[in-house]
Order: sequence, then C-alpha cells, then structure tokens
Amino acid sequence: MHYTAAANRYTSMSYRRCGRSGIRLPAISLGLWHNFGGVDTPENGKKLIHAAFDAGITHFDLANNYGPPPGAAEEFFGKMLASDLKAYRDELIISTKAGYEMWPGPYGDGGSRKYLISSLDQSLRRMGLDYVDIFYSHRPDPDTPPEETMMALDQIVRQGKALYAGISSYSPEQTSKAAEILRQLGTPCLVHQPKYSMLDRWVENGLLDTLATLGMGCVAFSPLEQGILTDKYLHGLPANSRAAKPSGFLKAEQIEPGIMEKVNRLNEIAVSRGQSLAQMAIAWLLKDQRVTSVIVGASSVEQLKNNLGSLENTLFSDEELQHIDEITAKGEK
Repeated sequence: MHYTAAANRYTSMSYRRCGRSGIRLPAISLGLWHNFGGVDTPENGKKLIHAAFDAGITHFDLANNYGPPPGAAEEFFGKMLASDLKAYRDELIISTKAGYEMWPGPYGDGGSRKYLISSLDQSLRRMGLDYVDIFYSHRPDPDTPPEETMMALDQIVRQGKALYAGISSYSPEQTSKAAEILRQLGTPCLVHQPKYSMLDRWVENGLLDTLATLGMGCVAFSPLEQGILTDKYLHGLPANSRAAKPSGFLKAEQIEPGIMEKVNRLNEIAVSRGQSLAQMAIAWLLKDQRVTSVIVGASSVEQLKNNLGSLENTLFSDEELQHIDEITAKGEK
C-alpha cells in the first residue's frame, strides 16, 4: 500500500536550532537502536516510521552496528527510503555513526580514518544513499589521535558523504579538542550526542556549558534509561519487557530496589503534572534550551504517541525541579 505523508505533519512538532548552525531539529527524534533489527517485525517498524514522520519527526538516528545483527537497522531503513520515503528525502535528517566494533580484524572498530571512512561507505550502501546528513564519531578512541578521527570527519564532509560532522559520548575536554581541530580544518562540529536522563546527569558537569560556548547542538539519547523511566517497571519485571529479553543492553539486575524507589517517587511528580513518567522525563530534558532534540526509541505506535505527548507540557515549577533534584541526587546513580 502506497504511503503518503500526513499533510499537517509540521503543525504540532516544535523545531530547535542546532547550536549556531542553520539546521533545526525536531524536539523529539526517532532512534533506530532497538526494534528495527533482523529479529524484529518489519511491518511494525514501517508503522513506527510512518507515525513518526506524520507527527513531524524529521530526524532519524542510526549507527552502523544497530540491529541485531549489526547493520540490520540501516538495511531496514534503506528499504523504507527506497519505497515509502523516497519522495521525502529532502525533508529528512538521517544520521549514522561509527566507533564500536562492526567487523572482525583491526580495522572494524575505534576511531581510525580507515575504519570511519570504510564504515560510512558500508552504511551508505546499506541505506542506498549518496550521503547522510550527520555522521558521528560514535565514541572517543583512546588509541587513535583525535586529529586523525577529526581529519576523517572533515574528509567525509568535503567528499559530500555527509553534510555535517558530529561526535558522541565525548567528555567536555575531548569535545573542546575535537571542535578546535575541526574548526582549524574548516568543518564545524555541528552536534554532540550524549547519554542524558534524569537518572544520568553527567552532561551537567561541564558538557552542556561547553556545547553552548562552542555553538554546538546537543541531541540526548537514552532519555528514558531504556525504559526504566517509564511505568513499565513500577510493579516488577514484565515478561515481555526489554530487561527480560536475552539480547539488548538493559539487564534485569539493573531494575534494582534503590533505582526503583527513585523512579516511583518521580512517577508521583509526573502524576501530579498530569503526565506519564516517560512524558515528564522527556519534557524535563527539553526544559533546557541547550538541548536541541531528544532521541526516543519506541516498540509501538502507541508508545511513540505517548512520548510525543511530552511536548504538551515542558514547563516545570521551581518546586518541581527542586524535588526532582532531591530524588535524583543531581544524577548520582
């Protein structure tokens, strides 16, 4: 069945300037880290992407190793681009990354020029694209000089394989160094993608200020701590939950009493605000204008729409913010 995007898709989404660039990103982006691999149902993935774009989500975030198996999410998204989204390519911001292990041997991991450029070439083939909009160094590599990694990003942008360069999970000091190298090369660093949530607030210890000073955007991932900051685990471990699955990054032992005591207290605040816990967790990130976009994952259209409901109330009282700070102990896990 032919897909036609909703005519009103840009009416309800808000878009934020990405640092000091000309790019605006949707306040909520869709990540394909989970639920778009070879072990997942393609029809469900199609429905999610349709629902996202119909709601004004223009930014779709991938990485070379998203699956499972690695590469599967890009292959799936490539099929979507070849059919349903082909007419809308110029309305999309598509990002991908390289930095973690992707193939055997010494050249399939890390931050070398060899790996980053080879990986992006593979990603472009999987997605059937001439270019991605943002290409990230997925993590700093202690064994590769930052100059080599940034020179690879500069080359990729100059070759037209990516329109913008980004970095992910770099410390404030590493971020400043990377941005300075790229500035000297003539390719600005557009954006940083850090892990950030009410339970993991490390970016507040210098990174957000660094990004503001450098004029870089901030795109937060894992805003719900892979489901911990939802109502899913308030009463135990559901059999069909992510933590109960044998594959994936969230493990059952992470659903421990100390964390869940905090989550239940946060849920009380969300209820008083008329929001689900997930909605409040996303809104809490978006209260800070230095946060350009929040990447959400979703396993169903219903879940995605619930997350989008966070945009209806992103204002917090001083009392609510103080209470959240007390519960989360300023991000100490």
